[in-house]
Amino acid sequence: MIRVEDLTIGYGSTALQENLSFDVPAGDIFVVLGGSGAGKSTLLRHLIGLERPMSGAIEIEGLGDPRLAQGAPHFGVLFQSGALFGSMTLAQNVALPLERWTDLDAQTIDTIVRWKLRLVGLDGFENHMPSELSGGMRKRAGIARALSYESKLLFLDEPSAGLDPVTAVELDDVIMTLNESLGLTIVVVTHELASLFKIGKNCILLDREARGIIARGDPRELRDDTTDDRVRSFFNRLSSVGA
Repeated sequence: MIRVEDLTIGYGSTALQENLSFDVPAGDIFVVLGGSGAGKSTLLRHLIGLERPMSGAIEIEGLGDPRLAQGAPHFGVLFQSGALFGSMTLAQNVALPLERWTDLDAQTIDTIVRWKLRLVGLDGFENHMPSELSGGMRKRAGIARALSYESKLLFLDEPSAGLDPVTAVELDDVIMTLNESLGLTIVVVTHELASLFKIGKNCILLDREARGIIARGDPRELRDDTTDDRVRSFFNRLSSVGA
């Protein structure tokens, strides 16, 4: 679904990560990890085409370079805050991509919106304002909007950030259900180990000092079998690893 080759990212003349190469298989839940300042969210911004790499290439299946994408969205994105429009109901928020990029009539859009909200457990909340919802519900509404255009690729930036443990577990369940029932490829940026071990199928660990990937693979195997002290410390929280 995604191929990254020799990617160097940063701002100005300062590189945060250098020569990154990895693949995201279709249907995967792929997690990008790293300590504070390692460049996780910066990498995400490059993957969705918001930033120009210093060097290297990113290719998304069926799209190519995400910076060159034209027309309707080829993937959905959930930003950390949910990024809902506060003056609009949940239904109006979720309907936006459909109104912008399709010629569907209002009744069909309404049916799709209700279905997408049902997928994330928000059936019956169509007419609620974002301010009337909990943080976890706003995140789920953001996911529903990201999925409204039938994308098979979803990017999630720190989905559990700011949520209590119970709500975070509920959101993890939603992510896993969407992956399994819809066959979505999901790329998650997070530092939450509980979420990682529950939902992650593959991961990469970015290191700020090394400016590169210091571990990749199944997070449970990395936690249990690594011989790298930096990786062991991160997965077992023995030190802050760059925080």
